[in-house]
Amino acid sequence: MIRRRTLLAAAGGTFLGSALATGTAHADATISVSPGTTYGSWEGWGTSLAWWANVFGARDDFADIFFTTNSVSYNGRTLPGLGLNIARYNLGACSWNSVGGASMVASPNIPSFKQIEGYWQDWNNEDPTSSAWKWTADATQRAMLVKATQRGAISELFANSPMWWMCLNHNPSGASDGGNNLQSWNYRQHASHLASVALYAKNNWGVNFTTVEAFNEPSSGWWKADGTQEGCHMDATVQSAVLPYLRSELDKRGLTGTKISASDETSYDLARTTWGSFSSTTKGYVNRVNVHGYQGSGGRRDLLYTDVVKTSGKALWNSETGDGDATGLTLASNLLLDFRWLHPTAWVYWQVMDPTASWAMIAYDASTLQPGAVQTKYYVMAQFSRHIRPGMTILDTGVDYAVAALDKTAKRLVIVAANKSTSAQTLTFDLSRFTTVTGGTGGVVPRWNTVTGGGGDLYTAHSDTFLSGKTLSVPFAAGAVQTLQVDGVAV
Repeated sequence: MIRRRTLLAAAGGTFLGSALATGTAHADATISVSPGTTYGSWEGWGTSLAWWANVFGARDDFADIFFTTNSVSYNGRTLPGLGLNIARYNLGACSWNSVGGASMVASPNIPSFKQIEGYWQDWNNEDPTSSAWKWTADATQRAMLVKATQRGAISELFANSPMWWMCLNHNPSGASDGGNNLQSWNYRQHASHLASVALYAKNNWGVNFTTVEAFNEPSSGWWKADGTQEGCHMDATVQSAVLPYLRSELDKRGLTGTKISASDETSYDLARTTWGSFSSTTKGYVNRVNVHGYQGSGGRRDLLYTDVVKTSGKALWNSETGDGDATGLTLASNLLLDFRWLHPTAWVYWQVMDPTASWAMIAYDASTLQPGAVQTKYYVMAQFSRHIRPGMTILDTGVDYAVAALDKTAKRLVIVAANKSTSAQTLTFDLSRFTTVTGGTGGVVPRWNTVTGGGGDLYTAHSDTFLSGKTLSVPFAAGAVQTLQVDGVAV
């Protein structure tokens, strides 16, 4: 979200935040892939739908571009579909009706395409079949949710803010001072809104939300009445009060299998603070910890993994991240840091389409709302998302510039690596710990290459690389991201 340009600039000052980044390769290096150390079954790649889907949700070409691996025509070129399989649907907080003389108070700085219309528009009636609920709301974002589901995506329901009338100042962008803004008498109602939408989606849209998240960066203090988007500060005490209501409201609608995620804090360190403040009872309501990746190369990813996965036995996702580097090298670098230290089982980019070109994979004009250029970042994302697929097992590489994933059934090992340095280098992959490594015909290892500095490959396929026994050596241009597909691999 937009204030993250400032946050990213300020992040990374922690001790290990800097130390963990020092594994960057600057010379030729050998990486040993270890099938004996694994980090779970990969669940997938995703994007949040608001706000880009509030603009382009009716378009099938964008549904195919982002949620399939098909080759898709766009603006005179053919794009490799990213194959995303996770859609995060933003339950809106806005409506433009009046109830008992009260109306929404809108920030003077929020653009219309960031105002997402919610469904429960009159607090006088909680019955979702009544006229207090507007089920035709948010048609365009919802259209993309359905399209993504039809293309095989799983989905998560989340809220940037409770409905405006649940807020103390009736402003879904935040309180004037950035403090708590959810009325205490509406803790349960916020949960009820989420649960009612989850049930309605199941019965009417063909969408089964696998998880529901009631918060979005709730401990951060930048959700203010003059903000540029929906948002609501809810400290850990408020979160602890809402979570049992959310479980209860889901259960009483028969959604006992729908899981709860929390808390979508903006950084790894803040996520640790919030999680550590929860009682064991509160933690029991949470099935998966969601964290946002806006700490960039900083923060104690390793300690969050220990706190959440190893100590608490919970699942862990990087449920939202983004950056202002259009080349995609920052995306690759931070993603590989996540694989090395955080070990999430899914990874979600905030806005695959954005008016700020450097944050986008495909840019669009904020004034005309017309789609535009495909950024190099798009092709970098393809290096990961088209090849590390759901169900693959993430293996240890011991470095923060390469990730390995194994498809045991297909006997296929995928390696994605980045040369973060400013000079060319050769990376050699030692696969001697596998029982069998044959490669394709003649030992060929297909590879795909993106040169992030421009003027070179953009997810370009090559068939010129071969195994030497159980060793694979691959030249990397400066700033290159490559995907290697090693077939005939068995543990």
